Amino acid sequence: MASHFFVEQIGDLLHILLMSKTDCTDILKALADRSRMRIVKALLAKDHGVNDLAGELKLSQYNVSKHLRVLKQAGIVGMQPDGTRREYFIVNDFRERLKKEGPVLDFGCCSFRFDQMPD
Repeated sequence: MASHFFVEQIGDLLHILLMSKTDCTDILKALADRSRMRIVKALLAKDHGVNDLAGELKLSQYNVSKHLRVLKQAGIVGMQPDGTRREYFIVNDFRERLKKEGPVLDFGCCSFRFDQMPD
């Protein structure tokens, strides 16, 4: 019985370790692109639709959609339908992490500075 409990604890620990590594990798991959960094910066200021972002950042609607998909898969961006329009926003978990850690996300192995993002 005790060995079963121990195996479950080890499994949970491995899941947490692998999940945080995956999250770190996914987030860093998503933020490795200058256009995606600009999109995140705009969404930190306020929620936007694809066309709003495209106009503000002078990117094509196609590219903005593609970049938003990557950011969404990384868990940085969420989407809320509003009639025929889709509003994109920075997810609460990511915002809370930024509030807690400040403008620098520290992953242990590396960090990402939100205070030095391109315009």
